[in-house]
Amino acid sequence: MDASAELCPQASAVVPEKNAELWTSLGKSFDTEAFKGRAVEWLGGAVRVPTQSYDKMAPVGQDPRWDAFGPFHDYLLGAFPLVHSSLELTKVNTYGLVYVWKGSESSLKPVLLAAHQDVVPVNPDTVDKWSYPPFSGLRWSRIWGRGSSDDKSGLIGILSSIESLLERGFQPTRGVVLGFGFDEEASGIHGAASIGKYLLSTYGKDAFLLLVDEGGGFAQEFGGVFATPAIAEKGYIDVRVEVTSPGGHSSVPPAHTTIGILSQLLVHYEANPYEARLARGTPMYLKSQCLAAHAPSIPHKLRRALKRAVKPTKPFMKHRRNCHRIDLINGGVKTNALPEQAWGVVNHRIATDSSVDAVKEHDTALLKGLAHDFNLSYTAFGEQITGKDAPAYGTLTISDAWGAALEPAPISPIDAPEYALLSGTIKATYNAHRGLDGDKNIVVAPGIMSGNTDTRYYWALTPHIYRYNHHNSGNGTALSNGVHTINESIDADAFLEMIKFFTTLILNADEFKA
Repeated sequence: MDASAELCPQASAVVPEKNAELWTSLGKSFDTEAFKGRAVEWLGGAVRVPTQSYDKMAPVGQDPRWDAFGPFHDYLLGAFPLVHSSLELTKVNTYGLVYVWKGSESSLKPVLLAAHQDVVPVNPDTVDKWSYPPFSGLRWSRIWGRGSSDDKSGLIGILSSIESLLERGFQPTRGVVLGFGFDEEASGIHGAASIGKYLLSTYGKDAFLLLVDEGGGFAQEFGGVFATPAIAEKGYIDVRVEVTSPGGHSSVPPAHTTIGILSQLLVHYEANPYEARLARGTPMYLKSQCLAAHAPSIPHKLRRALKRAVKPTKPFMKHRRNCHRIDLINGGVKTNALPEQAWGVVNHRIATDSSVDAVKEHDTALLKGLAHDFNLSYTAFGEQITGKDAPAYGTLTISDAWGAALEPAPISPIDAPEYALLSGTIKATYNAHRGLDGDKNIVVAPGIMSGNTDTRYYWALTPHIYRYNHHNSGNGTALSNGVHTINESIDADAFLEMIKFFTTLILNADEFKA
């Protein structure tokens, strides 16, 4: 085995054998102008039905904003008639969608494909900055509008693939289950959380062959093309930092107000970022090894450093360490009244080799010195740290802001046949879409999601969770598709390739034998 294979082993392209003729025929069909027009209209129509989700929405049945998903379900019913006549549909918590395509061999673990129906809200103040109206679903060489990329392209790509397979009379040997949440952009507490419980009670623990949800795509890096399925996700905690002190008239000010003290505490956060490191076995360590092994134009010194895994480099720092950002702040009610309270919220993303408890310990220690300097009674995550019995000028309290801390996701194995199935499918799809042969046209390298997806609620369903939808990210230097901002769009050809990916994955999984 050569050095590259040892650093970053690569699977061979996997194409269907039993269904080779069907796969080839569908591939040719997908390349026609007729199918392209049909596919972009499927996605454009989905974009034209707004399905915005918001933070802190009341439960379904209490908050009328959930009603937006009813018309979207009606759209799906009309757009994909064979899916709705052939698959079993269960609605979970009213708007969660679980489709079941039963396989002929019930002993085989089904595949679970996930996506989300909701989109991030469009800021009304930015509507005039969009090149085309945000819910127009206009389509030419690109499909424009909120959700065109995140994540209606994944949801519609999956349904387009299955509708096309049904039109050709395909019936699976291995079952396929679809899980479509409706509030992923608001942490999934009503949608995927309910779907996860439903699937666990219906199928049981470790019941699925593998799970594929939104996530990584492929891009050009250092002279090569790299696909990056995310094999884990960072954890998450929002830490509320709250300061109280006596109020009064601002004409008789103290040396420091609560806002002044809070400002120094938050500056101290930013002045003390987590140390960047590259720990062996973490997803970004594995990605770095793949770059070292297979990136043609990576600088020699960087290649040598990555192989030795000595020091991290700036492009990967945010992925390889814990990180924190100050996202909320509040304090004061009037200019001539000293603020009695001020608070801020610091968002933390937790690396796979760290934990929620480690972040709590870090933050507790980080602010202890300043609590002493400002003579504040200090409580951290429910524990009295200083000043319990001593007189103090005020208080400093840090806590889990919303009670929603999340540990880093388990790392999915990359030495498993299921990962080879996914990798081989990625290579086969990439080659087929470009008329290429061979296994070296695209490299599959594991990665990590810096944010969180609906998969956080599906950990018990399978150890093989891969966040990947085969989106072509070009040179990978910017969010040129407008995700979470103005002018969200997706290239029509990239969307067609996503349909090919899901088709190939379903057919390959149908023939998979561990």
